[in-house]
Amino acid sequence: MRDTPGLPGAPDHGLRSVLLLAGVVLIAANLRPAIASVSPLLGRIGDQLGLGHYGETWLATIPVICFAALAPLAPPLQRRLGLERAMLALLVALGLGLAFRLAGGAVLLYCGTVIATAAIAIGNVLLPAIVKRDFSSAVGLVTGLYVTALNAAAALASALSVPIADAGFGWRGALGVWLLPAVVAVLLWLPQLSHAAHRLALPYRAGAFRRLVRAPLAWHVAMFMGLQSLGFYSTLSWLPSILQADGVRPAVAGLMLSVSIIIAIPASLVTPGIAARRADQRGLLVAILAVTAIGYALVLLAPRLLGWPAIVLIGIGQGGAFPLALTLMVLRSKDGATAMGVSAFAQTLGYAVSIAGPLGMGALHAMTGRWQASMLFLMATMIPELLFGLGATRDRTISL
Repeated sequence: MRDTPGLPGAPDHGLRSVLLLAGVVLIAANLRPAIASVSPLLGRIGDQLGLGHYGETWLATIPVICFAALAPLAPPLQRRLGLERAMLALLVALGLGLAFRLAGGAVLLYCGTVIATAAIAIGNVLLPAIVKRDFSSAVGLVTGLYVTALNAAAALASALSVPIADAGFGWRGALGVWLLPAVVAVLLWLPQLSHAAHRLALPYRAGAFRRLVRAPLAWHVAMFMGLQSLGFYSTLSWLPSILQADGVRPAVAGLMLSVSIIIAIPASLVTPGIAARRADQRGLLVAILAVTAIGYALVLLAPRLLGWPAIVLIGIGQGGAFPLALTLMVLRSKDGATAMGVSAFAQTLGYAVSIAGPLGMGALHAMTGRWQASMLFLMATMIPELLFGLGATRDRTISL
């Protein structure tokens, strides 16, 4: 018998609903600190381990490479273990990766980053499938809640990294503190293993990936996902460095990155609900991208003088774009299995595209010694983002 812990759920399933929703939110809160805690300390880590500029660039790029390369592993892992056990496995892997980063030099830092972000890649795919399967009547609300938790945790990580390191714990202590929420998430998720038998398993559909490759709508969703991720991970990786190059102190630059993510929280909370209530989201898309573009332009013109207004606009814009992309994966899918397939396809292709952001901005800076070319590159990527987004926000659906 299927247990559908929607909101509101049946009375006898109320505790399961609460535990599942809490588990989803806490898992989401673990999907960004492993990345966001690194960027404010990137220069310090590079100096202490002798990484050099290109070594730092690769450290900043590893997450999106893993997201693109390993997202396809989520559906077969789910088929083998089930959604609940697959989630538990990725949480354990995340904890191991975080621990590896603290254990030695550059090699273990890179290895731990790969393990942690591989776990995050799978979590990125499975969460929309859980939302579609178990909260189909509240897609906007639940998506908003878990994206809000994701952004809040990222903001906290970027804000606390430098203060923790400066308090005597060093960069290892600043990265290692995020082991604690991973352990808590494991403990909170354990009850889902006993509840899993009551939920409908997501079926395997042979040839699903090939059908998605032939579906223009799937490409539109995937490319919008990728290009908005390119913008987010570019700013997450390099915005503190851009600000510092214009004279902003490192701790303030880290705080400004944190503020941009904090400002994204209200946008991430309301955007899925707005999108879910509309059959067509094109007007919402244009508004989100326009705000983001103005923020980028202010960074290009005067990072220190116009930095705070830019931070506000970038936070609002990116805070709306990411949850819109996740919501579109669900809204454009007929059922949970399709949502997982679309999620895997969109994140595989999308994050492959997004690699060009951190890597391209870092390479342009290394070649020119300035950040202007990097910001112009970032702004140029918004043109295809708008075009693919317009295709993804039309009222159509995919069925596998």
